[in-house]
Amino acid sequence: MLYPTLFLVTLALCGADVSHLEHEPSTEPPPPRPYAFAYTAGRFPGHTDRHHAEFYFYRISGTFSYVDPRNKVRKVDYVADKEGFHPILSDAPPELPADSESVAKAKNRHYQLYAKIAEEHASYPHPAVAEAALPRQSAAVVAATAKHAELFRVIAEQHARIAAEREALQKEEESLPLQELEHE
Repeated sequence: MLYPTLFLVTLALCGADVSHLEHEPSTEPPPPRPYAFAYTAGRFPGHTDRHHAEFYFYRISGTFSYVDPRNKVRKVDYVADKEGFHPILSDAPPELPADSESVAKAKNRHYQLYAKIAEEHASYPHPAVAEAALPRQSAAVVAATAKHAELFRVIAEQHARIAAEREALQKEEESLPLQELEHE
């Protein structure tokens, strides 16, 4: 009994209007899918030579920078929309704001103090360092220094003696006639 009922329900559904389930193609663009990304990269660890950041919500805007072959940082800000890609090239560094009067006075005072300290430190040792403040050598260090100085003197004398002997041999060989050298 269940089968005839199921057959009638299936037959009714097949003849039913399903046109409301189909939707017509829309020419409206899909809603925007916002995104943002950024990365920084370099040719070796600890070195940065390029950067890129981009944001999208109805239009794309971003910035990228790189180091050109002349080792100059190049920066490009851009916007991309329905009308195309619009770069804004930046060759000049950004202008710094002008110093206020108090900042200018503080900088001037800093430069004056810097110059005074540089002048004081131009001579070595610093005049403020007294001889008593310098480190003293212990008896062991004095003995080791004297021992090494004596060894250096002995080695220098040996080198001078060997050099003199070699020079004498060279002069002796140069003074011999060529025939005597051939017989030897």
